[in-house]
Amino acid sequence: MKALLTLAIAMFLATPPSAHEIIAGDLQIIHPYIPRPQASAMAAGGFLAIVNNGTEAERLIGVESDASKKVELHESKVDANGIAMMTHVEVLEIPAGVTVSLEQGSHHIMFMGLTAPIAEGQLVKGAPIFEKAGRIEIEFEVEPGGAMDHSDREHGASTQP
Repeated sequence: MKALLTLAIAMFLATPPSAHEIIAGDLQIIHPYIPRPQASAMAAGGFLAIVNNGTEAERLIGVESDASKKVELHESKVDANGIAMMTHVEVLEIPAGVTVSLEQGSHHIMFMGLTAPIAEGQLVKGAPIFEKAGRIEIEFEVEPGGAMDHSDREHGASTQP
C-alpha cells in the first residue's frame, strides 16, 4: 500500500500543471494561450493575465513573435449601434497592485499573417515588451475550442485605453 501511495505522489509531482506562469521582477504573466484557430486562418488571438506586484505602474508597449508577420495589442468593443469592432492599442496600462486580463471580448494580442498553421497543443513563442521590465520571453499554449478566425474582422484606427 505504501509503495502504491509513493508511486501516486511521484506521478502527481511529475505531471506539469496545465496553467503556466512566468515571473519577471514585479510582473507575473499567467497562462498565456491561443485558442486553436481554424486551419486556414491567417490570424489568431492571444490571451493572458498580467499581475503587477510592484509599487509603480507598468505599461505593455508591444508584443513580438515569429509566429506571424505582425503582432499588435487590440481591444474589442461594441459601439452604441451594436457594431463590434477591434482597434489597435498602442499601450496598455498595468497599474501597481492590479491584475490586467487580456481576454476574449476585451484587450488581446493579435497575431496577424500567421507564418504557419497553429495546432492544438503547440507552444508558440512570444515576448511581451514592457516599458520598465523590457522584453519577457513566454510561450502561448494552443488550446482547443471556441477559436474564431479574425482574418476578416474590421480593424479600426488606433486608440488608447
